[in-house]
Amino acid sequence: MKTTYAFDLQGFPFGYSLCITALLSMGMAILAAAQEPPRSEIDINRFIAELFPIPPDDSEELYETLLQLYASPLDLNAVNPDDLAALFILSEKQLRSFFEYRAKAGALLSLYELQAIPEFDIYTIRRLLPFVTISAKAVSIHDALKNPGQHFLMFRSGKLLEQQKGFAPLDSNANSITRYQGPPFNGYLRYRNARNGAYSFGMTLEKDSGEELWHWNAGRQIFGIDYTSFHVQIIDRGRLKNLIVGDFQLQAGQGMVMGAGFSLGKGSEVIRSVYRSTTGLKPYTSATEANFFRGIAASWSFARRTDITLLFSRTKRDATQGSDSIRSSITTSLPITGYHRTPSEIEKHNVLREQNIGLHLIHKLAAQKGQFGITMLHTGYDSFIRKRDLPYNRYEFSGRQNLIVGLHGDYRWQNIHFFSEAAISGSGGTGAIAGLIASAGRKLDFSAMARHYARNFHTFYGNPISEATRPINERGAYAGIRWSPSRKWQWSAYFDYFRFPWLKFQVDKPSRGFDYFVHLLWKPSKRLNAYWLFHEKHKQINDPAAEDNGPALIHSVKRTAVFNIDYEIPLKCAFRTRLQYGGLKNAHSKGSNGFTIVQDVSWHLSKLEVSARAAFFKTDDYDSRQYVYEKDVLYAFSIPAYYNTGTRHFLMLRYAVSKQLKIWLRWSQTRYSDIEKISSGLNEIEGNKRSEAKLQVMYQF
Repeated sequence: MKTTYAFDLQGFPFGYSLCITALLSMGMAILAAAQEPPRSEIDINRFIAELFPIPPDDSEELYETLLQLYASPLDLNAVNPDDLAALFILSEKQLRSFFEYRAKAGALLSLYELQAIPEFDIYTIRRLLPFVTISAKAVSIHDALKNPGQHFLMFRSGKLLEQQKGFAPLDSNANSITRYQGPPFNGYLRYRNARNGAYSFGMTLEKDSGEELWHWNAGRQIFGIDYTSFHVQIIDRGRLKNLIVGDFQLQAGQGMVMGAGFSLGKGSEVIRSVYRSTTGLKPYTSATEANFFRGIAASWSFARRTDITLLFSRTKRDATQGSDSIRSSITTSLPITGYHRTPSEIEKHNVLREQNIGLHLIHKLAAQKGQFGITMLHTGYDSFIRKRDLPYNRYEFSGRQNLIVGLHGDYRWQNIHFFSEAAISGSGGTGAIAGLIASAGRKLDFSAMARHYARNFHTFYGNPISEATRPINERGAYAGIRWSPSRKWQWSAYFDYFRFPWLKFQVDKPSRGFDYFVHLLWKPSKRLNAYWLFHEKHKQINDPAAEDNGPALIHSVKRTAVFNIDYEIPLKCAFRTRLQYGGLKNAHSKGSNGFTIVQDVSWHLSKLEVSARAAFFKTDDYDSRQYVYEKDVLYAFSIPAYYNTGTRHFLMLRYAVSKQLKIWLRWSQTRYSDIEKISSGLNEIEGNKRSEAKLQVMYQF
């Protein structure tokens, strides 16, 4: 039977804590052979719901990024401030406290030692544990292959139980173009063999519902299954810091040139959301079929605290292509849905060749004070890119090649963290971000950030914080504040002003807007926490009643309010109740409003875990739809839209057949009380219910 250790030194001065911790850590190393807390399976839905009570638009990329962090835990004895900050768990003063502690006390001997670090509390440590580890020493590739830290094979499949129109038999008025070409089930196969700080090898295969089961076209990089992804990575071999062959991403600076993963954006984390960490090269393991490199990349340490990264990528992209009077081939759009179910969708699959050559040079300052770097990316296509000739597309990218160059840097001075990045694209358009994060004492934190993206600024792999979906044609200023009067209470808020100097889709004049967010969190104990939030966004849209002789804009207001309460008995059961309201209104409408009530329950037995939900929702129409996270199988996510009137429920079982083999079964259903058809087009379902079944099997070697 394993011995469990727990101690709390929060009340001791730092010097005494350091001495006591050293003695306890040595005792643990001798008596318990450096035992660690059990690394539990993380509920990504719950973790993200705390960061984003209102789901963001790029949820899939967000999930995949956090799951990669979970799959490759950070070594606390080797981690740098940017990598640890990328978890969005620690505040600026907690980051500073951790590195001061490590500098004075030396390498950590156990994760239990986190309790001795000033500014750390049990709630923070519990959130941190799934993403961190402690490695006693570096291991050779040979030893790592014999004892990998992560080695699994996972298969997942599911389908809608009701028939969609796209799978219905053909009739006399239909043809194959109006039907999906493949079977109604989806499939996902993933293999990974990795050791933190040593190597990683992985492969992902995926097909969506309606896609062909087998299709081979090597010229289009289609190898049997609709989507395939692979990578081989070697880490920390002398001066070679990172080498990846296959699919990868790169995150540098504030994401102006290359912004891998996700931008935290605007959520309940009002402080750290303005800063993006330079995490460097990462394998790409997502099933999202866009925004990644495919080729080779490497990072070298050619001088003390100075690294250089070079990348080369040549891949295929989905594209809508045609011709005009001048060119035989022209690309008008680059779809990123990843769906290839109908002949028209299949025709666009991987028809555009894209080549990228990039460089990132970074120098880190002494004593973890900061860093500065330069990033360059050249992108070339084998087809001329030109969007439709519409007024709002006037400054969009047009051509075959784009070069973007950026400079970034950040510096930590006492309790203030300054950061900035500026970039210029081949068109001459500029982009810039500047901001700071500061702690005013132990209870108050604040952040500020200003951004500028010119109307002709073109960055294809950049992903800095912005109000729009892309960093173009936008100026804005953000301010956030968080006050923690005690360990039980936390209040946070932000205000963001934005302006679009040129036209946008369905906005035919320059426009502006603002939004604000208020969040109150109560944590009376380890088992219970509750929060309340309110979010309101003001934007300008086209006035549908405007005269034909000129466009006019009106204001629209979107409001969301949420009350959420969680109660958990660790390793036994958990309960969550959520009340959510949302509304949308403009000057010429009476408004659309809706609400939902959600109850979640989870039970943990010896080998079986049962999770369930019951929800009721009522909205005036689709404009006031409600999005709520659902617990899903490991490495998957679910954020359904609740609209009209109805109920939503799911039941999920996870059974551990053995230490190596786990099985998930999930059933969900949405039942409407006021409609006879669900969705439209080929997704249309006759009736008032939509049900889905899902199976996942995972074998850990």
